[in-house]
Amino acid sequence: MTISREILRAKLEESLASPARRLTRRDVRLPAIPGKAFAVIGVRRSGKTSFLAQCRAARLAAGALPESQLLLLLEDERLAGLTVADLGWLLDEHVRRFPHLEAADGVTVYLDEVQVVPGWEGLVRRLMDTGGVEFFVTGSSARLLSREVATSLRGRAMEVLVHPFSFREALRHTGDEPAAPAGAGTWSAAALDARLRRYLVDGGFPEAQSADPRDRNALLAGYVDVVVLRDVIDRHAVTNPLALRWLQRQLLAHPGGAFSVKKHYDTLRSQGVRVGKDTLHAYLGYLEDAFLVRTVSLHAASERQRMVNPRKAYPVDPGLISLFARSGRTHPGRALETAVLLELERRGWEVSYLRTAEGWEVDFFAHRPGEAPLLVQVCLDTAADATWEREVRALQSAGGAYGDARLLLVTLDASPPPRPLPDRIVWAPAARWLLEDGD
Repeated sequence: MTISREILRAKLEESLASPARRLTRRDVRLPAIPGKAFAVIGVRRSGKTSFLAQCRAARLAAGALPESQLLLLLEDERLAGLTVADLGWLLDEHVRRFPHLEAADGVTVYLDEVQVVPGWEGLVRRLMDTGGVEFFVTGSSARLLSREVATSLRGRAMEVLVHPFSFREALRHTGDEPAAPAGAGTWSAAALDARLRRYLVDGGFPEAQSADPRDRNALLAGYVDVVVLRDVIDRHAVTNPLALRWLQRQLLAHPGGAFSVKKHYDTLRSQGVRVGKDTLHAYLGYLEDAFLVRTVSLHAASERQRMVNPRKAYPVDPGLISLFARSGRTHPGRALETAVLLELERRGWEVSYLRTAEGWEVDFFAHRPGEAPLLVQVCLDTAADATWEREVRALQSAGGAYGDARLLLVTLDASPPPRPLPDRIVWAPAARWLLEDGD
């Protein structure tokens, strides 16, 4: 079915007339590679559509012509049955209407929910080859995995990952972002610590900010249900939803726990749930593809070692932890570890965990091309002797094996450690570190 030209023209008019919205600025980096489309990926409701609007608003504020910034929200009931020919006609109509743009700096086209147009990849590639057009695209994992948006363009796209709000973005959303990383002149250490503890419970999903706890829990539970149903069960034709739901709850309720397929397999079998080990592996992959779960592998030189050792699993947002923990407690330690992992991902670090030769574990081994690795240990505080010895000993041991590594101890407690730190280990209170621009 071909969409009528009148509807397409109306859509074009709406897209051009839509004012720049006031949105919370996201600290999302766009790759500085010319000639590439940007595939904006991430979990549902993390703010991908708003990020497209933010990018459009930023270009308008920098002086771009309004008609050069075309934001098309394709999940519109009037566009049901939209074909690639219809989309191509709409973009051609835009060029016909504004021929002067060819001699200007070109056009930026933002295609939200691009998966509703079968064959969109060929159109985007052709227009990119023609030149003068920059593309931002997002897709829904129910019909097109976020990362498949990038791979569909055959090397012509760069991924741009959008997580729910970071701690800094959550403060910015409510107008409370401190003027300096440490909050000097704006926040006391105690007030900043209280806001961080609130963030670790509330999480960073934009719609959940400042919501009543009952409403927030219902909202987040709805998000998870939609992801699991549409992006996993429907998409992959899952035949054992009971096992999938059980696995999802276990992973979200126990962040940082080692994921052993055999352990979960044995537990499910003991409860009378018949499921194969390969099926559980597949289900974990589906949850990762939908960005509901993030996993961290063991850092090792051997690929075989990485494969045979358990991975650690984390939710995509700390606000999901108390939602699925049976005790109903907030679990600040697990939530902080989750927040640190997600912040490392936002900053472009590739993250694994480390086990030393003595068998001690470091929470995160982070590396970026051309930089010394960063070893991060996360804990609530170091007041107890046993905690101090465990956390510091692991960092010292790992530092001996990686002489160029930077060693970082992050604590939720904003008070300095009660004992002198060994050489090379740097302490940072979590609230301050999460507000820093660097690493």
